[in-house]
Amino acid sequence: MAVTRTTAAPPLPAHPDPRLEAILGSELPQELSYALGGPFHLLLPDRFDANLAAFTEVLREAGVDGRVYYAKKANKAAVWMDRCALSGAGVDVASAGELRDALGHGVRGESIVVTGPAKAEGLLRVAVLQGCLIAVDAADELERVIALAQATARPARVLLRRLPPAQPHSRFGLDDEQLESALARCAEAGQAVDMEGFSFHLSGYDTGQRAESAAELVELCLKARARGLRADRISIGGGFAVDYTDAGHWARFLREQRPEHYHAGKSFAPADFYPYHSPVAGAGALRAVLAAHDLAGRLRAAGVRLLLEPGRALLDRAGCTVFRVQGVKDRPSGYGVVTVDGSSLSLSEQWFSSEYLPDPVLLPARPDGAAGPYAACVGGATCLESDMLTWRKVLLPARPAPGDLLVYPNTAGYQMDSNESPFHELPLPPKVVVDTDGDGRTRWRLDRHPLA
Repeated sequence: MAVTRTTAAPPLPAHPDPRLEAILGSELPQELSYALGGPFHLLLPDRFDANLAAFTEVLREAGVDGRVYYAKKANKAAVWMDRCALSGAGVDVASAGELRDALGHGVRGESIVVTGPAKAEGLLRVAVLQGCLIAVDAADELERVIALAQATARPARVLLRRLPPAQPHSRFGLDDEQLESALARCAEAGQAVDMEGFSFHLSGYDTGQRAESAAELVELCLKARARGLRADRISIGGGFAVDYTDAGHWARFLREQRPEHYHAGKSFAPADFYPYHSPVAGAGALRAVLAAHDLAGRLRAAGVRLLLEPGRALLDRAGCTVFRVQGVKDRPSGYGVVTVDGSSLSLSEQWFSSEYLPDPVLLPARPDGAAGPYAACVGGATCLESDMLTWRKVLLPARPAPGDLLVYPNTAGYQMDSNESPFHELPLPPKVVVDTDGDGRTRWRLDRHPLA
């Protein structure tokens, strides 16, 4: 089938990753595909460790007392909880299930921060009993926390979540009047409440805006101390971008992509795409936040501890998703439709009316397949027209064949299981942990829950 210059979308390869390339160049992916009989996720826990260490090092460099909490919602795998428990990192949870899972893997209650709006009674009760830090989002929630603390004779550790002035329409947080009332209530509650400080929920990746909001919380801590409250820490949440691809490819993609590059003339607004290239990302973004508005200096001078809750950024390059090709259908207009053995529910960008943009990598089952460029979109194995893993026509090095594998790189952050579903009785893709020992030997195991 002829492939014209305009058939395929502009390429958007993920950053080179020698560690992942070595794994994909081995027999392991095909062996796992055969053994598991369907799609699967590969997890690389040493990458999680390295990302966590990078954030911690930035805090040390800046002379800032701080702690990193892994935002558990980014990926449900058990291995991340094991890593947090062993390293002493904190965990950010937002449901009773997430809290139970963290505790079950050995994460201490004092190392857990409980976020989310309008928390369920059972979640609050366990959080108080286990000494978790609770980000209080509303006045009625504060009353429920105080009542639970008095009933259990356990002081409740709380942060008061402030509605950030930069995003006044957010549904999260207390406005200034509500915050004033909450501070008075905390002081009135006495030993039932340990008001440790403030937090905010800020959407987006603007490091300057995050630093400005954090500086405002530092000032609130100083004012709260004058009322006899502890107020010695602030949480700035997540919002640390991941850099998936280089600047040149990203700029070209945004400049040149158009509806004819997509199956069925699908179109996406550039503003709806995640910023797949970010010049300031991960631990570097934390460094930028601390530098802006002299935040590091303000924290040191006020004796305020900095808490942060990255999810995606701790999972950068910590996993990929592997599908097996089930069939290929040539289209007369110069591209093909590849169908894989899973569904788009395993790549969660569709949740945001977008798609996951780093190009998939083709792993032929046999090296003697047909060579030559082949433009193709990628569909799932369900009967829905909308079940497309990749709407755009990506340029593959050869026409795929049944049994070949398609690998989506760097999917550990939010992509793997934010909205997976066993639709059509298709099993959820299992998670496979790839460990490397001290001698550089690679071994794999299934991700398991405690006591399994």
